[in-house]
Amino acid sequence: MAHENGNVTGCVLEIQRMSTEDGPGLRTTVFLKGCPLACEWCHNPESIPAKPQIQWIESRCLGCKSCVDVCPNHAVEATPSGIVIDKTRCVGCGTCAEACPSTALELQGNTWTPEALADEVAKDRAFFEQSDEGGITVSGGEATLQADFVEAFFMACRARGLRTALDTCGYCQAETLGSLLPLVDLVLLDLKAIDPEKHKAYTHRDNAKILENATNLASWVRSHPETKLWVRTPIIPETTADPEQIADIGRFIASNMDGAVSRWELCSFNNLCRDKYVRLGIDWRFKEAELMTADDMERMADSARHSGVDPDIVHWSGSTRLENESKGEEGTNVPELQSVKNCQTCG
Repeated sequence: MAHENGNVTGCVLEIQRMSTEDGPGLRTTVFLKGCPLACEWCHNPESIPAKPQIQWIESRCLGCKSCVDVCPNHAVEATPSGIVIDKTRCVGCGTCAEACPSTALELQGNTWTPEALADEVAKDRAFFEQSDEGGITVSGGEATLQADFVEAFFMACRARGLRTALDTCGYCQAETLGSLLPLVDLVLLDLKAIDPEKHKAYTHRDNAKILENATNLASWVRSHPETKLWVRTPIIPETTADPEQIADIGRFIASNMDGAVSRWELCSFNNLCRDKYVRLGIDWRFKEAELMTADDMERMADSARHSGVDPDIVHWSGSTRLENESKGEEGTNVPELQSVKNCQTCG
């Protein structure tokens, strides 16, 4: 987070309009840069680093080398295989992206003030008013890493009469989370795994702080019923897609969050982010993984419903693969997809 002229500013990755995935109704979701976790399945890997980054999109490149000539830090090089960004030299200034005539270079992360961002999202007011409980969701990355900015932004949204929601992984100081709770109508909390070793293997962080915050958050919501709490769990092949792990989460919710959670959403694995990993030069573990089937998701949901929680709060969402695959023209198996309210799979 930076400060300009004494005012707090934030690093925003993307503003996504007309979202149905980040809370009730139609929403505008503000994705911020920076996350303390590094989930192996992350749908938005470009959101993990806190600083702005440049990415090169090969299909758009004209080969004009304008970007090479203007880079003040000599971080851009034209090679036989394409444009290469030296991450040790690149400071994310965006000069090369501004010079690119074909938008083949994109700056991921732009600086906003809270007031300017609130003015921008308020343009969607008509959509919020026509949908059930629509509004603004701040996601990430992890929103609490830029807590001062998010607090000021939520205050500006409230002043404009906009509903607000916070999407968080829960890995933050309790005081940080507490400063934001009075400013939101909804909290979306990710619970990925209860077993600390599994959680650390999946996300590279221990979950003790997350579980403590989940318990405290539930207590706060019980005493502030005007604020709703949703729990979201990613269902990922060969990791979290395990009925017993889902039951563990359910038992935790029943024991520590009973009566506070109005929705527990199981989000099916989404593999549409594969190109992001290619552009970032990351060999993604799940690049060959298939979508879950509806039967898979029903099995996970059944485990959740029998874990001790109120069965009515359990839902699942996301695109799934039909078990009976159709044949493509060349005889390859082409999965047919069915979709139940898309979910980006909690990061």
